[in-house]
Amino acid sequence: MDKLRNIAIIAHVDHGKTTLVDEMLKQSGVYRENQEIVERVMDSNDLERERGITIMAKNTAVWYGDTKINIVDTPGHADFGGEVERILKMVNGVLLLVDAAEGPMPQTRFVLSRALELGHRVIVVVNKIDRPDQRIHEVIDEVLELLIDLNATDEQLDSPMLFCSGRNGTASYSPDAVGTDLKPLFETILEYIPEPEMDEEAPFQMLVSSIDYNEYVGRIAIGRIERGVIRQNQEIDVCNYHRPDDAPLRAKVVSLYQFEGLSRVPVTEAGAGNIIAMSGIGEVTIGDTICAKGFAEPIEFVKIGAPTLEMTFSVNDSPFAGREGKFVTSRQIRERLTRETMKDVSLRVTDIENSTDSFNVAGRGEMSLSILIETMRREGYEFQVSPPRVLYREIDGKLCEPVERVVVDVPQEYMGSVMEKLGARKGEFLQMTPVGSRMKLEFLVPSRGLFGYRNEFLTDTKGEGILASVFENYQPYKGDIARRTTGSLIAHETGEAVAYGIWNAQERGAMFISPGTKVYGGMIVGVTQKSDDVPVNVCRTKHLTNTRASGSDEALRLVPPKQMSLEQCLEFLADDELLEVTPKNLRLRKSILDHSLRMKTLMRNR
Repeated sequence: MDKLRNIAIIAHVDHGKTTLVDEMLKQSGVYRENQEIVERVMDSNDLERERGITIMAKNTAVWYGDTKINIVDTPGHADFGGEVERILKMVNGVLLLVDAAEGPMPQTRFVLSRALELGHRVIVVVNKIDRPDQRIHEVIDEVLELLIDLNATDEQLDSPMLFCSGRNGTASYSPDAVGTDLKPLFETILEYIPEPEMDEEAPFQMLVSSIDYNEYVGRIAIGRIERGVIRQNQEIDVCNYHRPDDAPLRAKVVSLYQFEGLSRVPVTEAGAGNIIAMSGIGEVTIGDTICAKGFAEPIEFVKIGAPTLEMTFSVNDSPFAGREGKFVTSRQIRERLTRETMKDVSLRVTDIENSTDSFNVAGRGEMSLSILIETMRREGYEFQVSPPRVLYREIDGKLCEPVERVVVDVPQEYMGSVMEKLGARKGEFLQMTPVGSRMKLEFLVPSRGLFGYRNEFLTDTKGEGILASVFENYQPYKGDIARRTTGSLIAHETGEAVAYGIWNAQERGAMFISPGTKVYGGMIVGVTQKSDDVPVNVCRTKHLTNTRASGSDEALRLVPPKQMSLEQCLEFLADDELLEVTPKNLRLRKSILDHSLRMKTLMRNR
């Protein structure tokens, strides 16, 4: 029987979890001597690598001496908090990573509170100690304050603390010493994290904590075996704590896998305490309990948090529809969205009444929805999306809305404009802490108040500010918030934009397009500082005359167009606008393309 440890690495986004796991893999001898080593190997999909964030929790395992350490790398981003809660059910302890300069951030607080509630042991790792702006001793105090604040037990307050540089692969027991390797970290894990209980005599039982999806075998259930032994081809019962009246589902284990380094290794049997993956159960979902046949006993688990945001995905109906995408029909879009819900359980897809080609997609935040849009776009889908909307709830007869805890870290000179802007967005100021020459401000802000603010925030702080938010709770509706003070420049006719037309239009505002861009009537081609929309003709060519005047043929000076990312486009959208998403382009447009019809609707609504 092998010795086992199951740990999760939890931290705020960008505090170095994935990089540290890289080094743990290298130093435990997972790679062969001649094998190519990939940086941030746990971030396996393209989007994770480009954005430098972890989206889906990943499992890996390393050997240290004769002990197998199962490691789960969790997402640090607030939108993927649903992942973190469930992953913590699989492990017996956590490594809490804290950046030596930034200190504890909102997500650190969120994931740590979940781990402490489950009674897990915590090893505090102060990471990035090689940063020139590190504040190690202050960060140690901040972590202890956070533990006290979250009602940690005496044992949890007495957690061991290590000082690491994930990038250099070093760890030490003292804040003032730089280690030579990660040996202190491995030793502390073995000493301090308890072994999982391994009752192999009892009937098999396992809670499904994570789901993977594969085109060939369908859903793959991942979880820790609570008790007993499971064998390949064994018959099993699947039940769920929140559906006690449903009869258990009968199924058979087709294949079993354990985690070794970066790969899944097929095995014929696995015992209690191990983290495994199994395929063969068609409709399995997170929170299901898999039991030995005839012993259906569901394990209690936290219900997955309800989505707080919703967007409408619909078939592209612009004049350019079907030109650039491979998958354009409502059936293809519906199938793809349904497939996503198999992997991401915090996502909900519902049909809209009286519409066959639109679907409401609800998720945990703008980030998770924008990643879904970008992934579909890269796969060749063409569709259009509405601006995000928050999902209200009625609690005790009152209309309530989701509120987020926002932590802002900015140079002191930009503090005023941030407080003013968040105040206008119904933000409630909580506290202010000086951090060196910078200020850390905390607010409670309604989720809808943050729509479109991140861009503005980066402009206001000259790109030096850090803004992080995490869902706090539902609170009574805070009243109206002005969404956008600028108007859109709208193309008046279909054709190809020319330099002369853009030159004429650019005095009205900033342009999003360059000469040669194909446009259609109703498409948004720029932004104006006026609050109303302005129609412009960017296809207008210069009238040719037979008179020659000096200066009339001088080169036209065009201002470079404003390039918009997917997130910026989503934040820009007003309520009567849509974003057309194709593999090649992102186009902003009015939901009603015809100018006269749009004006009539506007007059009617006033």
